[in-house]
Amino acid sequence: MKQIINYIRKDEWSPYIAGILLGVVGVLAVWLSNSLLGASGAFENIAGLIGKMVAPDLFDNVYFNFIMPPEITWSVVLLIGIFFGGMLGAATSGTLKWGKKDAANSDEQWKSVFGAQTWKRWSLAFVGAIILEYAAGIAGGCTSGLAISGGMLLAPSAFLFIAGMFASGIVTALIIYRRRY
Repeated sequence: MKQIINYIRKDEWSPYIAGILLGVVGVLAVWLSNSLLGASGAFENIAGLIGKMVAPDLFDNVYFNFIMPPEITWSVVLLIGIFFGGMLGAATSGTLKWGKKDAANSDEQWKSVFGAQTWKRWSLAFVGAIILEYAAGIAGGCTSGLAISGGMLLAPSAFLFIAGMFASGIVTALIIYRRRY
């Protein structure tokens, strides 16, 4: 038991063990909730909840009444679990930097290329998240929904998406870091 606890507290895990555990989570998600993994719809559910409170007439349409209902769905619960699970994982490995000085900008590679300003990192993360969520909406799913759940189902589209995701990540890194790394 002590070996398992020590392994859980490591900064990095074996990709094989992480992959096996992700597969188990995927199977449990289908078994317990009768739903595949996927979290991008949760943002729209939450936006609908907030929108119905702030401007109910504006959110009284076909999209929010039938396609993406403004309610706490499986995706919202999954999204909350992802956040707190990540926090728990960082806390158990000793890498949680929440509230520590310069926590948002402690990466030396980032500092050497973009400088030490924390606002730059937060701004880029915020804009990147908006672009990612918008693209997920256009694609009809997110990384977890398409790559993980689709990959578990051996869907060809999932493997095309994964290849495109890695290729675009390489191109983006080359553009951002301009071959400095």
